[in-house]
Amino acid sequence: MQTEKNIAYKTMLITGASRGIGAATALLAAKKGYVVAVNYNKNKEAAAKVVDTIKQQGGLAKAFRADVSKEEEIVRLFEDVDAEFGNLTSLVNNAGILEQQSRLENITRQRLQRIFEANTWSTFLCCKEAIKRMSPKYGGNGGTIVNVSSIASRTGSPFEYIDYAASKGAVDAMTIGLAKELADENIRVNAVRPAFIYTDIHSDGGEPNRIERIKETIPLKRGGLASEVAEAILWLASEQSSYSTGVFIDVTGGR
Repeated sequence: MQTEKNIAYKTMLITGASRGIGAATALLAAKKGYVVAVNYNKNKEAAAKVVDTIKQQGGLAKAFRADVSKEEEIVRLFEDVDAEFGNLTSLVNNAGILEQQSRLENITRQRLQRIFEANTWSTFLCCKEAIKRMSPKYGGNGGTIVNVSSIASRTGSPFEYIDYAASKGAVDAMTIGLAKELADENIRVNAVRPAFIYTDIHSDGGEPNRIERIKETIPLKRGGLASEVAEAILWLASEQSSYSTGVFIDVTGGR
């Protein structure tokens, strides 16, 4: 698939892009002219569907399997994207998990390890690999990183996902610090904080209809769409946000 034309392309790697916000971001990125590296872990069929849709619309994309909770697989993922598409322009750290709703005293150390490996360590380690490709110190031309956090990082998500909230709070702190570290290397680092978005992650937490239960407490009185979060991500990844780094866009319906 790699051609000489790839050198001029904008390449975006999106982790966890087989479903939900990641898939919506991949589709929108392709429409905006990016070559899209669609990362997935388990759902090969869903990732292939995203890639096929992009190709049917005239875009260029490929699926890359990697468990981004594991450092060795992250390194291989970036190497595979290098080999296929060349220069990395943008990284979207979207992959993440949550588990069944629980109070803190019922959360095991093993669960904490799974949550932080998938949500926090993955983001740190993917950023590390992106810097090695984007920074002028390593021969790069700059780029953008967008971290998908959550409004839970501000609310703490009591009685439901306090571990998930803490993992996203760490991502928020890293976003601010890394934006300052990389500001003079032409790499901008920003984040979106979605909430109450219609995706199947709520089923993972044991309450697939959670948004319907709480939507009257949302000022806009509805849940959000993955495509609405994707719009915020693509703005932060683009030159339209060229004077923004270390900032957050809350896509939360007013909460």
